[in-house]
Amino acid sequence: MNDTKATVTGLLHVWLERQLPRPAIHWLDDKCAEVVRHPADRTLFLAISLVPRKLGKDDLSLDKTELAAATDARAGWTPLDWSVDQAARLLLLLCTDGPETDFARRLEQLCNTADVGELVTFYRGLPLYPGQSQYVRRAAEGVRSNMKAVFEAVAHHNPYPAEQFDEGAWNQMVLKALFIGSPLQPIAGLDERANPALMRMLCDYAHERWAAGRNVSPELWRCVGPYADDVAITDLEHVLKSGTAPEREAAVLALSTCSQPRAAVLLKSVPDLAARAKSAGLNWATVMRGSG
Repeated sequence: MNDTKATVTGLLHVWLERQLPRPAIHWLDDKCAEVVRHPADRTLFLAISLVPRKLGKDDLSLDKTELAAATDARAGWTPLDWSVDQAARLLLLLCTDGPETDFARRLEQLCNTADVGELVTFYRGLPLYPGQSQYVRRAAEGVRSNMKAVFEAVAHHNPYPAEQFDEGAWNQMVLKALFIGSPLQPIAGLDERANPALMRMLCDYAHERWAAGRNVSPELWRCVGPYADDVAITDLEHVLKSGTAPEREAAVLALSTCSQPRAAVLLKSVPDLAARAKSAGLNWATVMRGSG
């Protein structure tokens, strides 16, 4: 993790140096050096609190090459839609030395006193911290948040949940995303972590929505298809016959990932849609664009 930490902090610094005016980057460099020289909690916390005032909150502009460098430095790290203050706060935090337990303690203190913007920052940084398994409880707190921005800081473009959550915590995160109207597409590891228990939970949720006369997000079926049982296939048949155009497309994509013979029979009843799914002309991104 030390090599990864050095690479990550190097990237953050390069990105910030390119974008910030000289006085601002000098201030940040001084504070990073101070955190290293005097690793007291107060030194770090004060520096982190001053970042927005000293550096501003402009978007962190990264091109495709820089995003690729992020993923090379830490598999799954995707700093999309980050801001300058978020990158600088995480740089300061990652500059601290000492045992992993000290880092975890500092992070916990920061989260306990953070406002929404700070929480988003600290949760987005989850995949970058030393001693990855130490933050599962903290990440779960973020998922339970009633603030959508905080939830999405954990759930979206973040490899941490897929790597560290057990099946129960993972399934609850996916279900909550649907419940609060948060898209599933940005969840890292969504297809890889699909499982039979999640399939059943999602179908039960769809039935609850239907019974209440409410719509079901087409994305729900993405995690149903690979493990669809006979009951789930009946649900997909219902969507295929009576759903909106995006819902029918979603049902086809889900059935295309199902190995049950009945799924193949249903796909034959909609040859045009099935052909589009097979040729990759139909995918989950196009489905969700159509449903918007």
